[in-house]
Amino acid sequence: MQDLAGLADEHLAKAHADAHGRSAHLVVHDGVLRQSVIALVSGTTLDEHNAPPAASLQVLRGRVRLTAADRSEDLSVGELRMLPKERHGLTALEDAVVLLTAVND
Repeated sequence: MQDLAGLADEHLAKAHADAHGRSAHLVVHDGVLRQSVIALVSGTTLDEHNAPPAASLQVLRGRVRLTAADRSEDLSVGELRMLPKERHGLTALEDAVVLLTAVND
């Protein structure tokens, strides 16, 4: 069993120490299922990237902006969203930690 609160604290501290302002940890890897904790320092961006076949994003700490095509959505602690099935990016509006759940072929 993983302690998500503890992982969030640990990786937010690592993100602050990282030159790129981010840290990630693969929590679950079971066949095609992957869950990762991703910590981002305020202002840090994960540039636009391709989407897996199915994925969701849950905010564990802080606030983030999810961008895709010509739209964006701000997400706060406790919010859970399906990721768009198109190229998308993520920006930390404040120090943030998210749980990414993805299914890959």
